[in-house]
Amino acid sequence: MKSIEEIDSNFKVATVDDREINYYNVLSEPFSVEGFPWGSLDEGEFNRLPDFLKIDEDINSGAYWSGHSITSGGCARFRTDATFICIRTKINTLLEMNHMPRTGANGFDLYVGKFGEDCHHISTVRPTLSQTDIEQVIFNNTTWTNEVRDWCINFPLYGGVTELEIGLPPGSKIEAPTPHAIKPILFYGSSITQGGCASRPGNNYCSMLCRDINAEQINLGFSGCGKGEPAVARAIAKLDLGVFVMDYDHNAKDIDDLRATHEPFYKIIREAHPNLPIIMISMCDIWKDRDYETKCKRRDLIRENYEKAIAAGDKHVYFVDGEILFGTANRDACTVDGCHPNDLGFYRMYENILPVLRQAIREA
Repeated sequence: MKSIEEIDSNFKVATVDDREINYYNVLSEPFSVEGFPWGSLDEGEFNRLPDFLKIDEDINSGAYWSGHSITSGGCARFRTDATFICIRTKINTLLEMNHMPRTGANGFDLYVGKFGEDCHHISTVRPTLSQTDIEQVIFNNTTWTNEVRDWCINFPLYGGVTELEIGLPPGSKIEAPTPHAIKPILFYGSSITQGGCASRPGNNYCSMLCRDINAEQINLGFSGCGKGEPAVARAIAKLDLGVFVMDYDHNAKDIDDLRATHEPFYKIIREAHPNLPIIMISMCDIWKDRDYETKCKRRDLIRENYEKAIAAGDKHVYFVDGEILFGTANRDACTVDGCHPNDLGFYRMYENILPVLRQAIREA
């Protein structure tokens, strides 16, 4: 029996052949690695949380720290005139899930063009089962003119990366990427914020928003973790951000837990940054026939915290009702399991959050 690769050439994984390639570590200049704001890159570690949080008692040291080395939101950006690009990388965390494509959990994807302009998807790195070492061509087009273009490689949403090198033809120009238009946007939330269950990293709603707005993404979405811990709020408060998005409704175990953490978390950030735009979002999977009353109470609590902030004089706080995020038409087609968005669900989240994000930036 023929393999699927023999039947359809589109399923073949590109391999590095006899071409001459110069490899460059993305941690060296002029490459820009984004999404890891606390300096772990100095030690060659792509970690989303700072080491000083390990000693804080209100952090879940088990599940929480299993997620700090996951690279959701991370990317490497650069400019080059190369007619082919290769990737060589090592993945130290492989997660096989029954509801999410491996290309999203453990894969990379490549975009070309400037953020905020014509930035679009070119290719996806598709790891095989248990593949931790990857070396393959991710772009090859000898018909392109030798124009210097912006490139972005998004890191896995659920994998961990220990090394990443970019391979280019000898003599290729390599330049720093075009600067972002605003300071980083930080998303704090659940597995949905992290990107479960997008088919590839660039399809997470956070990635879509940051490409459109032209900002670095800092993704602090944690599956089952990220419960509004004050220590994390204090760490976030030390960063210089353009926008802060609170999207952790799903991780609070019940409404009492949400009540105990949500407003204090907001206040820690607000006290450190009086004019920082803060967007509060309630959970997106509100269905009329699935625990609707309880989820609405959680939503109403977040809205109440938003209204209290407005009444106290906060001019830079915004609220997004999660019930609108999937729209109305074919709403049931937006998730893989009634909870985690698929690509359609993430796109609709992007569409409905984008106007609020733009307003927040405009009014900052």
